[in-house]
Amino acid sequence: MNISEIKQKEIIKGIKARFIHTKNNTIGYVEIEEGAVLPEHSHFHEQTTQILEGKLKMTIGGETKILEPGMFTIIPSNVMHSAKAITHCKVTDVFYPVREDYK
Repeated sequence: MNISEIKQKEIIKGIKARFIHTKNNTIGYVEIEEGAVLPEHSHFHEQTTQILEGKLKMTIGGETKILEPGMFTIIPSNVMHSAKAITHCKVTDVFYPVREDYK
């Protein structure tokens, strides 16, 4: 299957994703519009985020970094985090365990 064939879901305004769910993980192929904000939140899932295109400002546990293509970050379980797209971004998110709320 081609990723583009997966139905896109709007997570919040300006953030859309396509999800693959395995037995243990959820993989999200995410597009973020320039200026879109992911409000501060946490979840029990461990998460990794890899930047494919664009610049993304992420704050994880009170530490802010600018992420660019080729970079990734790890978000531990239950740690507060937020993001703002400096430019249009494409990222890949991996969650463990499966994000049932994204099915």
